[in-house]
Parts: sequence; C-alpha cells; structure tokens
Amino acid sequence: MLALWGSEPLKVADLSRLLQLDPGTLSPLLKRLEAIGYLRRERDPRDERALAVVLTEKGRALRAEAEKVPPAIVERLGIDVAELLSLHRRLTEVIAAANAANGAPTAR
Repeated sequence: MLALWGSEPLKVADLSRLLQLDPGTLSPLLKRLEAIGYLRRERDPRDERALAVVLTEKGRALRAEAEKVPPAIVERLGIDVAELLSLHRRLTEVIAAANAANGAPTAR
C-alpha cells in the first residue's frame, strides 16, 4: 500500500520490481487487497497486455489510519527515534550488500 500511496497507478510488473517480489507472490496479495476493496487491477490503456493497479477511495482512506502506526510503534518500543533511524540506515546497507552479493539490483 505504501508503494501505491507513493505513486499510482502502477503496472503490476513495476510494482513487483519496486517491492522486489516475484509476480507469482505479488498476484495473490493483490487479489486479496482487491477482494477487500482497497484496489482495482485494470488493463493499462496504453498496453492491453499489462495490468495496472489503481487504489480505490477505500484504499486511499486507509492511509490516514496507517499514518498512526509508526508513532505508536516508536512509543511502544521506547527507543529514541535517532537510534531507530540509525538502525534503519544500517539495515538498508545490509540489504544492499546482500543484493549486490547476489547480483540483484539495489533498492533505492
């Protein structure tokens, strides 16, 4: 949902690359999100072979609820925000190194 809130519509192939998920793994997730009314999968008018993922109003409205989660997690963990940001930065470096070692493209 974060990827879609950032830029939609997205082709399923583009979303798959962005999330670093195999299309076979992503497809069932999209089906479930579509079944509960958060998104629609539509044929891309510019390329009938490609599916585009578009948020519904319900999917867009979910963002307001999701924005409450990070502050609640920080409060619950009791860890300083600067320390969490440092941890995030280091973990991102570990993921990039692992991807580079496997010849995979690095995430941005």
